[in-house]
Amino acid sequence: MVFQKGQLLVREVRTADADHLVRWLSDERVLFFYEGRDQPHDLELVQERYLAEQDDGITRCIVEWEGEPIGLIRFYPLAEDGFHIRGYPSDLSVWETDHFIGEPGYWNRGIGTELIRGIVEYLTESKGAEIVAAVPQVRNTRAIRCYEKCGFRRVKMLPRHQKHEGVMQNCWLMEYRHLD
Repeated sequence: MVFQKGQLLVREVRTADADHLVRWLSDERVLFFYEGRDQPHDLELVQERYLAEQDDGITRCIVEWEGEPIGLIRFYPLAEDGFHIRGYPSDLSVWETDHFIGEPGYWNRGIGTELIRGIVEYLTESKGAEIVAAVPQVRNTRAIRCYEKCGFRRVKMLPRHQKHEGVMQNCWLMEYRHLD
């Protein structure tokens, strides 16, 4: 277990999570915001991207609500090239996160807000993060509102930053500063 707060539990992914990940990552409602509807995931792709041992520094976790798997969150220390793109000095401890709630029945219930508050607390207290960053697409207003409710602020527009459904999308660099 990575952390638990009330009904919310975040734990590292396991092989047994494959079916949930395949279902979520082939659901057009989820893919509209995460990965892209042109990137439906089958079992092989889920195993390659989310379940296989990887040396990329990314921690991949399942989000559970009341014992039910409902989504995924990833977090990782910002890589060297990310400091330059985002404009951070290299001596800061910066962690980045992204997530999705894969069960649409759990959308708009405040669970994403609890999740982001929990990951901020975990990263600042357990990993020494001075800044927690997220890079949602500008059009993903639900995610942007969620991050803002958790104390993140929009810092910098990253034009044409992320390819989504064949089109380079503008993203917001959003950050929570534990320094302040």
